[in-house]
Amino acid sequence: MSSQIQSIVEKYGNDATRLMDILILITKEKGCVDSNNITEIANQLNISQVDVEQTLSFYHFFSEQPRGKYTIYLNNSLVAYMMGRAEVAEAFEKATGTKFGSVSNDGLFGLYDTSCIGMNDQEPAVIINGVIFPKVTTFRVRELITAFRAGKSAQEVVNSYGGGQNQSLLIKSMVTNNLNRRGPVIFSDYKPGDSLKKMASLNSKEVIEVIKNSNLRGRGGAGFPTGIKWEFCTKSEGDEKYLLCNADEGEPGTFKDRVILTELPHLLFEGMIIAGYAIGAKEGILYLRMEYEYLKDHLEFNLDEFRKKGWLGKNVAGIEGFNYDIRIQFGAGAYICGEESALIESCEGKRGEPRNRPPFPVQVGYLDKPTVVNNVETLCSVVKILLNGAEWYNTMGTIETTGTKLLSISGDIRYPGVFEIEWGMTIREMLEMAGAINPLAVQVGGPSGRLVGENEFDRTICYEDLPTGGAMIVIGEQRNIPDVVKYFTEFFIDESCGSCVPCRYLTVILRNKLQKIIDGKGVISDIDDLVNWGKQMKIANRCGLGQTAANPILSSIENFRPEYEAIIEKGKDFGTTFNLEAAIQESCREVGRFPLA
Repeated sequence: MSSQIQSIVEKYGNDATRLMDILILITKEKGCVDSNNITEIANQLNISQVDVEQTLSFYHFFSEQPRGKYTIYLNNSLVAYMMGRAEVAEAFEKATGTKFGSVSNDGLFGLYDTSCIGMNDQEPAVIINGVIFPKVTTFRVRELITAFRAGKSAQEVVNSYGGGQNQSLLIKSMVTNNLNRRGPVIFSDYKPGDSLKKMASLNSKEVIEVIKNSNLRGRGGAGFPTGIKWEFCTKSEGDEKYLLCNADEGEPGTFKDRVILTELPHLLFEGMIIAGYAIGAKEGILYLRMEYEYLKDHLEFNLDEFRKKGWLGKNVAGIEGFNYDIRIQFGAGAYICGEESALIESCEGKRGEPRNRPPFPVQVGYLDKPTVVNNVETLCSVVKILLNGAEWYNTMGTIETTGTKLLSISGDIRYPGVFEIEWGMTIREMLEMAGAINPLAVQVGGPSGRLVGENEFDRTICYEDLPTGGAMIVIGEQRNIPDVVKYFTEFFIDESCGSCVPCRYLTVILRNKLQKIIDGKGVISDIDDLVNWGKQMKIANRCGLGQTAANPILSSIENFRPEYEAIIEKGKDFGTTFNLEAAIQESCREVGRFPLA
């Protein structure tokens, strides 16, 4: 066994549940995790090689083969294409002499597509050896590749810094915050630590009661009442409980958590402490997407400051017996890990495949212990609620949806960025606020949400009408709706964990049917097939990704059916015979599975 691998495994206590950390560190030091490494890891952790391989093969940023001295991941989201991604991709291929999905012959450059990297407000964006390069132009591509050929590192070619903490010594990033609207909750002023003093004056049940009375609902999209979730956890059997913060933020079109993590990490960590105290947790885990790895030193510094102040560690905030700390767990590129049970699996070093429910995480979660999973915005809201009271919070928003909401707005608008609004704003008001340019449609809640047209622009953003996790992609009238929907459908194909048959196969069949229509070879019955097959996704898959994968198709046909019918040549028969075995071949290749002979 190599001393390098041995020391890395030992750093994480020879603990198989820390396999993600082990693979991440080996990848960082060696560029890949090869077959010999797999054997060494398995032997030292006393697990099978299959256990290592299944985790390694699941995540986008892991590989058994080297991916180039300069590994280049170019975002291929819809907004990236809207902002000129195709030209930038072509420039990368020309400058490096290689195609996307491959490594140059000299091993210098690896070019790869990657899903949304949380930079939709500054596209096209690319990650090179962990460094974010936003608003990339074809000129900048040539400049970067020339510098790399001269031996410069990715960090050495950073030529400007974004505003706020992005320009601090701990971040030094070109990313900009684009915080366009501060609201009365998340981005309002407060003194760090005051909420912990208030917490120390209450017992855990009283803290939960305050959050229940505020009617705070989870900001991840489902909207489950936060205080009730905490209460359920406290009533679950088990002397060990955990608090997990979901900072995976993988929904295309969302980037609000990125701004919070950059400017308000102390607010988030206070929220995690309050939640940990309320449920009696021993540890909090911040599950952070690998795309935000550039924030690691900044976040670790803030955690160390909390420990120095007595806000983490033994007897937190002077509360006898409340021993609690927070650690950061990085993902490695998997949209499905935004689903809470898949996130838990990933934290345990496994593939990010959703669990069957029940039992729910509040009963059996991380390490089979009762676990609360809250997202970043929810936990930040908790701090302000505890400071100002439930009654104050209830004065904002709507009757059923109290407080404020962070919106990540991008696409065909003048002011892409983060806006904190009170729940209850209409889509039309939102478009005016963000400076929409001839809007045709809005994708509400990212691909898994709903595509609304002008007929729904007066609908209200709230849980009782039009709920959203925060991603808002504005689509101008110059865009083609079926093409937009195809981008979203291909995203779901790429991000499916492959566990459920409909998600694995039907997404590809839907995309192919959609492509047939786009190519002008469709018939009217093809549109009906898309609707009927899409409805099956909602009932036949076990997790939210699979259940919502057909949403872009279903909502676009509902609101924009004439755009589909316009490209169908009525009266012509292009042949609609269906070969099942041929239809599933591509989806089999996507997930590495093949039908039985």
